[in-house]
Amino acid sequence: MTPPTPQHLLDRARRLAGTGERRILGIAGPPGAGKSTLAARLVEALEGRAVLVPMDGFHLAGTELRRLGRADRKGAPDTFDEAGYVALLTRLRTPDGDTVYAPAFDRALEEPVAGSVAVSPDVPLVVTEGNYLLHWPRARALLDEAWFLAPDSDERVRRLVARHIAHGRSREAAEAWVHRSDEANTRTVERTRDRADLIVSHL
Repeated sequence: MTPPTPQHLLDRARRLAGTGERRILGIAGPPGAGKSTLAARLVEALEGRAVLVPMDGFHLAGTELRRLGRADRKGAPDTFDEAGYVALLTRLRTPDGDTVYAPAFDRALEEPVAGSVAVSPDVPLVVTEGNYLLHWPRARALLDEAWFLAPDSDERVRRLVARHIAHGRSREAAEAWVHRSDEANTRTVERTRDRADLIVSHL
């Protein structure tokens, strides 16, 4: 099967945005797969007909992770507010005339920030991206279409290390975090790829 091209992906997103009803496109994949990059490109190309709502806005705050004893594995499924994310997707599926405000994750602060993303009721397509869209059954059920990004593993790990370094970790600490935490989460995410409508191996 021929891998989907960027134009093919844009065409699929454009069709979803043109149904006349609110649709939700989910982009899943392991850490460092390029989910946020692809999602942002699609939203930009759709020129006001789509908005990006990242799953990462539902990270639990650092204080709560420390209280729960989970700070050392931030990014694992139980370090997110799964129920809150599902509730937001449910609300986004049926616009009621009000603007919906969604949280986002500030990488400089390493914290979620409420009310960061405005979703107008007249926007036809919500693009959401994150590791666990297919891992959480209630979230998957709310997606009209789901894609799974599966890039080259070595390149993905290089991106992750570079990202952690850019946000203040030493190379040694970045590599240790990637191999201990991010790659453990990758194994969880990889088990969900067969729940996607489309596998994207090249961007």
